[in-house]
Amino acid sequence: MGPEELRRQAALEDRHFWYAARRRQVARRLGAEAGRGWALDLGAGSGGNTSLLTDAGYHAVALERHPVAAQVARSRGLAVLEGDGHRLPFADATFDLVLACDVLEHLDDDLAAVQEVRRVLRPGGRLLLTVPADPTLWSAHDVALDHRRRYTRQTLSAVLEEGGLHLSAMSAWMVLLRPLVALRRRVRAHSSEEGSKEVPASDLEEVAPLVNRLLAGVLRLEDRLPALGARRGVSLIAVAVKRVP
Repeated sequence: MGPEELRRQAALEDRHFWYAARRRQVARRLGAEAGRGWALDLGAGSGGNTSLLTDAGYHAVALERHPVAAQVARSRGLAVLEGDGHRLPFADATFDLVLACDVLEHLDDDLAAVQEVRRVLRPGGRLLLTVPADPTLWSAHDVALDHRRRYTRQTLSAVLEEGGLHLSAMSAWMVLLRPLVALRRRVRAHSSEEGSKEVPASDLEEVAPLVNRLLAGVLRLEDRLPALGARRGVSLIAVAVKRVP
């Protein structure tokens, strides 16, 4: 992901409907077990999710591999370490929780990253993660964000279990907006085929305030319909646990 894309996303993070919905999804799953010990925000980006951990009472550590994103996070007053998810700079059994919001899809070896997460989790510790879902939605958005893959329930479950974690929950989100996302990506792909020379850009862009409120309202409605989580969405959110020996 280039520096300009990183800065653009950082500027959107506080107000864009997608970021707000993801924060709600994460906060809900922090739940009653929040505030117990140390948490790692893996792939912290510009730091928008690290505050969820501190607000929940955790002692939070942010780790980000891209220097531009780390710099933006520091400008927000956060302490950020620079490091790679393939080799975490922490001792074994350091954390009670690892949060990885849209991280695994960027890594060449997602299995190695899951194994590293398992290593730094204490027994009984949790990994809470989100990833982009459904390979049929692959588009210029994924290219712009340097994604290596989009996941299915089966592929995400497999990498977590193979990495030594026990999957305890998984659900889809952005289910109601999936048809709109799929249509937008088909239209953009068709435009490219017609000869457009535009540089690939992500779908995360400034939207009109009224549209932003409307889409945010759709996702708040989805929050109240948990049964939708069994359907196909744009993203997956999962919780996996390091078993107690």
